[in-house]
Amino acid sequence: MRYLRPTALIAAALVLLLATDGTGASAEATAPVAVVLPSIRPLVLPDLAGPPKVRDGFSGYAFDICAAPSLDTLKAWRGDSPYGALGIYTSGSQRACSQPRLTADWVRQARANGWRFLPVHVGPQAPCTQLEHKPKLIDPAHAADQGRSEASEAVRGLQALGFGPGNPVYVDIESYPPRVAGCGQAVIDFAIGWTQRLHELGYTSGFYSSLNSGISDLAAAAWAHSSPLPDAVWYAKWDGHADTDAPAPLGGDLWVYHQRIHQYQGNVQTTHGGVTLTVDRDYVDGPTAG
Repeated sequence: MRYLRPTALIAAALVLLLATDGTGASAEATAPVAVVLPSIRPLVLPDLAGPPKVRDGFSGYAFDICAAPSLDTLKAWRGDSPYGALGIYTSGSQRACSQPRLTADWVRQARANGWRFLPVHVGPQAPCTQLEHKPKLIDPAHAADQGRSEASEAVRGLQALGFGPGNPVYVDIESYPPRVAGCGQAVIDFAIGWTQRLHELGYTSGFYSSLNSGISDLAAAAWAHSSPLPDAVWYAKWDGHADTDAPAPLGGDLWVYHQRIHQYQGNVQTTHGGVTLTVDRDYVDGPTAG
């Protein structure tokens, strides 16, 4: 399991034995106290292909934005901002914005200008979500199969834009109420199916969610030895800290091998090169597409 430090495996059994129904706060995975995480039933699916070799790692600042900016904007920002990568919504039935600019030629020209990419797929959401504008939900009875289907759709979107095998794509699971019976389990089963299918197709599996909901459930699944889990995590915690030093439930043991992105501010108006955009700000230490 690339997402879990080998030294942390010793503590995993203790964590599982001492876990309760998920109430209370979790602590650092290597701390000499019980780590209380949501209750997640382990699911293990075959993963014969395994994760592909990471084609391009990146460390530094990124931003994500609903609709792909113009190439002129990207050129202006590239010359007058700290950003080297951007999140783009490449596929999914529940994308919030249309993408009139997002073509293979747009990707080619942005890449030539030095940009790296964080492709995002927006499909069904957690069954307990409160987001009325994303009505398509994960079906707990068929979550893994849904994850596989969405992964296939995501790869078609990547290929249409010129992103070949080895590149990552991050599934967007928006924040949902934590510790709702069966809800987190459905999200994890979906993520496992998503990862299994991406590996079969030769792509890197990414997972975006709130630190307090989807990422917390994913951490619990790691301790429970569910597999295959996503290769990289993109966690939302708007604390203003441009780093990937996540507190619990990630702590210092999970997804630590250049496998993290931190969305640290959201909906911020930012001006560079005389052009203003409203973006989410991210710090990356993980796989990007190129």
